[in-house]
Amino acid sequence: MDTDARPLGRALEAAVLRIMRALARVLIRHGLPMPAFAELAKRAYVDAALQDFAIPGRKPSLSRASLLTGLTRKDVQRLVAERDAGAGAVPRSDNRAARVVSGWVHDAAFRDAAGRPLELAFDGASPSFSELVRAHGGDVPARAVLDELVSTGSVVRTDAGRLVLVARAYIPRANDAAKLAILGSDVALLIGTIDHNLQGVEPLRFQRKVAYDNLPIEAVEAFRAIAARHGQALIDEAGAWLARHDRDTHPDVEGTGRMRAGIGVFLFEETMGSELPGEKP
Repeated sequence: MDTDARPLGRALEAAVLRIMRALARVLIRHGLPMPAFAELAKRAYVDAALQDFAIPGRKPSLSRASLLTGLTRKDVQRLVAERDAGAGAVPRSDNRAARVVSGWVHDAAFRDAAGRPLELAFDGASPSFSELVRAHGGDVPARAVLDELVSTGSVVRTDAGRLVLVARAYIPRANDAAKLAILGSDVALLIGTIDHNLQGVEPLRFQRKVAYDNLPIEAVEAFRAIAARHGQALIDEAGAWLARHDRDTHPDVEGTGRMRAGIGVFLFEETMGSELPGEKP
């Protein structure tokens, strides 16, 4: 018997419980009941078993997925059939409004000599907002992107009718489905990085945090401003570097393969004493 198995199992269960408690708050707040979550969890288990744990050189089998997930073969078969029929499909797409804002910030064609985002006319003389959307927003209508950026306060109109970028990052509205999409994309990326590092696969991915747990409220208020200032500076620097190496922005970039890479920065804060009995911060 592996004497390390049970402690590791308990550590995993404790980690999952902390993740699930945080996620449960979001799900309850947005009206997703437990039975619906359980069905989504089954789908996730089956997809992971078939796509990430296949035996090299062999076609993924329903029986193996059943063995790995603990679900019945009948359940696995049903979930795969629903997925193939599109019932369980989860579309993956980068937010077009966010790509337009990023292009406005980093694409030299839409910046002035000092590197600041230009004021743009909606259409007409180059460079224009419509050109920006065509370059970075895909086939989405420029008017729809502008309406979204204005409604979220990312863009304002001058008295002369020109468009000014006032926020260097696109933040969806509080109740916008796009904000929930961020929950799926960003948390999945963080868990993917942690999973990679837990496996000890080289090169390890950068993963750091700093926190203190006996701070006055006033210090946290000041820290928000510090974190926002330095965090945005890091994001701007990383975004500019990535944009220079992205084939969508610069088609002449050379190299092999197609990769996705980035870095995320977020502030966290908690009121101490809110933990469950036995839960450590």
